[in-house]
Amino acid sequence: MIIGKSETELGLMREAGRIVAETHRLLAEHIAPGITTGELDHMADQYIRSQGAVPSFKGYNGFPASVCASVNEELVHGFPGKRKLNEGDIVTFDIGAQYQGYHGDSAWTYPVGRISEEARRLLDVTEASLYAGLALVKPDVRLFTISHAIQKYIEDEGFSVVREYVGHGIGTDLHEEPQIPNYGLPDRGPRLKAGMVLAIEPMVNVGRRYVKTLEDNWTVVTVDGKLCAHFEHTVAVTPDGMEIFTKLNA
Repeated sequence: MIIGKSETELGLMREAGRIVAETHRLLAEHIAPGITTGELDHMADQYIRSQGAVPSFKGYNGFPASVCASVNEELVHGFPGKRKLNEGDIVTFDIGAQYQGYHGDSAWTYPVGRISEEARRLLDVTEASLYAGLALVKPDVRLFTISHAIQKYIEDEGFSVVREYVGHGIGTDLHEEPQIPNYGLPDRGPRLKAGMVLAIEPMVNVGRRYVKTLEDNWTVVTVDGKLCAHFEHTVAVTPDGMEIFTKLNA
């Protein structure tokens, strides 16, 4: 069942999204060679709590940190810790905040210093694929039309779409229906309606699409060890289109 949100609920989710977006901005200002992912996690935790919210991921199914920090070949669910970022790395921070019972969720992959041309192109294509999907979000569009647009953009650029992990609805639960794959046939799936809130999140590999989970039972990496990226926004379907809740207005 896909849960529509009232105007009051959308207002709370808009605030949760603002907190997530501002947490991303804070981390982006401090990402540099030599800083540890644990230091950045601490910054995020402190900021989210300073805004009257709590980190969505802390303790979620036992996850030990406030944000996910995934470096290079790590796709999702990486643990922040003592690892120092190096020049040329790319790092994904997946950030969630719960504000008055409602969640916002956004992931972004960042360069650490100067990165390779391949890495830069991966980031550009993954981000652009997200917006290719978001451009189609409006009432009456079938969900997998968005999935198809994301897949086509990625594969036309020569990259691979991860299929094991998908986007999702979001609200009082971090993960709600519907599941939103980043691949599929157009004109299929449920029709979007105003009031739905979705977390749309392309996950893209430079090499083959296959991934595996490490022995910590959390960190997901590419099977071939090549780079990957992950971009995500929380968006609401509006009567005439969509609104991004996790994008800074200024």
